[in-house]
Parts: sequence; C-alpha cells; structure tokens
Amino acid sequence: MSDYRRTIAVTGGAGFIGSNLLRRLVKAASDCRFVCLDALTYAGNPANLTDLENEPNYGFEQIDLCDHDGLKACFEKYRFDGVFNLAAESHVDRSISGPSPFLDTNIVGTFNLLELIRSAQEQGKQGRLLHVSTDEVYGSIESGQFDESSPYHPNSPYAATKAAADHLVRSYVNTYGLDCVITNCSNNHGPYQHPEKFIPTVIRHAVAGEPIPVYGDGQNVRDWIHVFDHCMALDLVFEKGESGATYNVGSRCEQKNLDLAVTICRIVDDLLGDGKREELIKLVDDRPGHDQRYAIDPSKIESTLSWAPQTNFMIGLTQTIEWYLSHQDWIGNTLERTERMKGQS
Repeated sequence: MSDYRRTIAVTGGAGFIGSNLLRRLVKAASDCRFVCLDALTYAGNPANLTDLENEPNYGFEQIDLCDHDGLKACFEKYRFDGVFNLAAESHVDRSISGPSPFLDTNIVGTFNLLELIRSAQEQGKQGRLLHVSTDEVYGSIESGQFDESSPYHPNSPYAATKAAADHLVRSYVNTYGLDCVITNCSNNHGPYQHPEKFIPTVIRHAVAGEPIPVYGDGQNVRDWIHVFDHCMALDLVFEKGESGATYNVGSRCEQKNLDLAVTICRIVDDLLGDGKREELIKLVDDRPGHDQRYAIDPSKIESTLSWAPQTNFMIGLTQTIEWYLSHQDWIGNTLERTERMKGQS
C-alpha cells in the first residue's frame, strides 16, 4: 500500500514543459507521488530534473511509450491514479526531415497509453488522462482566433501526428468512457527549452555574435505564453477540467517572428551592455508548409476554470533570456548530448 494519496505519471517529464510541470507538482503536493516516464531521446534531458532527484515524492522510469510491454510493467508497478501525457516528438523541422519517429511516439505511444488506461479501468482503476496537445493541429488562421470548435487542418507531419493523437483520445472517451481531457496550447517560452528551438536559438546566436536565422520574410505570427502559466493551466485542467472536454491555452500575445528576434537582440544588448545584435538577423529560406499565423482564444478556460496567465510577456521574456545567459553550461551540454545521440541513431 502506497503512503501517498495518489500516484501520478508524467510522460515526457524530462522535456521542456514536462520538467517545468514536474517541478511545480512535486513541490506543491507532498502527499502525492509523481513519476517521470521518459525515453530520454535528444529532447528528454535528465539534467532538466537534477533538482528533483532527492525529493521523496519524485520517481523516474526510463520508458519509451512505444514499448508496450515495458509501459505495461510500469503501470502494474505503480498503479497510476492519473497521467499527464506530454511525451511527444515536437520539433517541426525534424518532422519534415524525418517524420517516422513522430508517428511512433505521437500516435503509437498515445495508443499504448490509452489501451493501458482502458485495461486499468476494466479492472476498476479509473484514472484520468490529461493529453497535452498543440495549437498547430488547427493549421494557420488569417484572422480571428482558434477556439475549441475550430476544425483541424494540420500542415506538418508533427501537427498531423498530434491531431491524430487528439482524435484517438476523443475516440476512447466516446467509445470506452475513459476520463480524458485535452489541452491545446500556443508557443511556450521559459527555462529548459531545447536550444534548437526558436527563442533559445536567437538568444545563443546573439550571445555568440553569430548570424541569427529567421525563416522566410519573418512575418509569421505566433502566440506566446510563459511555460509557468501553461503548467498552471495543466495542473488546473487535470484537477477540475470536465471529462471529455478540450481547453485551449494561450495568452493573447501575438508576435511576428522577426519582431521577436529584434526584441530578444535588444534585451541581450541591454543585459550585456554592448553591441547592436539585431544586425546579426538573417532571413533564410522558408521551411515547407510553414503556417503563417497561430492565435488561441482561451476564453473557455478563463471562464470555466478561472485561469488567467500571470506572466507579463516582456518581463517573462527577459527572465527567459536571463536564465539562458546564466546557464551556458546547460546549453553546451545539451547541444553536445544532442549531437552525440544523432551519431548513435
């Protein structure tokens, strides 16, 4: 018999959003045990969770969601009361150059989770699944905002596999009565985001005095939210969200990619007290199927769960940049680890 009130799995917990979520959950609920399930691919970095290793209510299992037998053994070991599913291949550029892992993790991995939760339900263990998705499933929008009734129109292999996973989750709610909720969130920024992502890329190139690549004409628009606000929403939806419902999470903070790169350069200039780094920005060939604009309407989660983002964009962005400036070793080690894992694949 566990000494904890609940045991919760966080898949993909060694990644960017997952590690920030675990940090929030572990420290806020000492009467619950949280187990990180992560395959530790290039995006799942154990260094993201070193500060939790000695917490008594935290555990780790190296598990690939595509390994059904290993995942089943893990479920039998812990008898989870709920699952946050953040395990996903998420880098659009990688999905274009090599889509196969995206089908495996995002679709097959989600299917394996659903099947194990269904099996547990049949044995009388009703646990909730919070499936964490993306606004990219909606495709591009010229005007207005995406809400929960917006049609899916994914335009990259990454977005298509996330859309497929969302549909699988909904089908298990309607067919088998599973207790599942889905969140679709806008672009995140904050600590521990992989250095190859847009904001960390701009920061590290600006610091190094290297050309800063921006796709196309730089006019693509993204809706940005601080990862802490996203994690607050995930915690709230898991605890209080309506079973079978979808919640869009965003902060109504749209930024053109070029404008954001310029802003980051100017903040870096101010923090380091030198240079004019925006001159390093270089427009490069656009990637295939590049969505023009994303925009989330978070009215539902605001009105039904009383959630609202707490982080001012400019303050949060400055804090994000300060974190990367003070974690140069983490950036170097993460990039070195990524290259090493490429050589092993």
